Amino acid sequence: MTQTPTGRTPAQGQARAQFTVPAQHPMVSVLGSGDSLLRVIEKAFPAADIHVRGNEISATGAAADVALVQRLFDEMMLVLRTGQPMTEDAVERSIAMLRASENGTSDGQETPAEVLTQNILSSRGRTIRPKTLNQKRYVDAIDKHTIVFGIGPAGTGKTYLAMAKAVQALQSKQVNRIILTRPAVEAGERLGFLPGTLYEKIDPYLRPLYDALHDMLDPDSIPRLMAAGTIEVAPLAYMRGRTLNDAFIILDEAQNTSPEQMKMFLTRLGFDSKIVITGDVTQVDLPNGTKSGLRQVQDILEGVEDVHFSRLSSQDVVRHKLVGRIVDAYEKYDTENGTENGTHKGGRTKRK
Repeated sequence: MTQTPTGRTPAQGQARAQFTVPAQHPMVSVLGSGDSLLRVIEKAFPAADIHVRGNEISATGAAADVALVQRLFDEMMLVLRTGQPMTEDAVERSIAMLRASENGTSDGQETPAEVLTQNILSSRGRTIRPKTLNQKRYVDAIDKHTIVFGIGPAGTGKTYLAMAKAVQALQSKQVNRIILTRPAVEAGERLGFLPGTLYEKIDPYLRPLYDALHDMLDPDSIPRLMAAGTIEVAPLAYMRGRTLNDAFIILDEAQNTSPEQMKMFLTRLGFDSKIVITGDVTQVDLPNGTKSGLRQVQDILEGVEDVHFSRLSSQDVVRHKLVGRIVDAYEKYDTENGTENGTHKGGRTKRK
């Protein structure tokens, strides 16, 4: 952190902005512990001079940079007023949203504060919120549409946010039950060689759904809710022949459904129900030659009323930063080599 008199005059051709942090916000909440947030901002705007003196922050540099820095601090204040702390990740994502809005690559008017302060579910001492613009649009689409597809790479929150919306709908009595399902890709011959009952064989495929439930509900209540049928976790094959009324239904890992399975699942929709289908079309585990139902359904249902496709990208990954870079690297390799996940579409590794 650099301290300088606030009356510094900008050089010719440069702009200058000054921002006063309201007294109710300690400077550490704005600058971060050890000035960690300030360093993120300085790194994002290397050509701008950002100085702090007391509760006064000034920025000098190119007019576009200075305007963005000013908007960034305005947005940070709006977030802090809600009682939510700013993190390095939140600052980085706010800068990315503001830049996208500035250069016209964002097709919406949502501000960083609107994205970062939208509460979905408060549970066990923490609040689940979207962290990116696409995540907010995905959550909003779930509110507005009966069937929503969340398509994107690992770590973009597709399933987690859908689970949070399901629990919210159950708690607010919008639905009477939650049904969570996944295709058990190996539930054929190879799974038969595993020891245990059918439930024990299938359980590992459903475990990620249980894990998310434990994040959002009192773990002691989950067995009771499952015993009562209020929450059902089952493989996709168990959906056949049913009509699901008054339910919030989530199909996870939908890239591993066949076209026939996808049609079967979609036609389970009953009255007063909502369906969210999540998947990553770059991670298909189906046998060679089997077409992914999630890939096909985009061509069939795109544009159908009350069906919405939310597409997330590596920019929406909320895991370790390296995950987003890994996703981008694979996409670049596949584009250059005509492969999928580094292998030929027939399944053999490409040799050079």
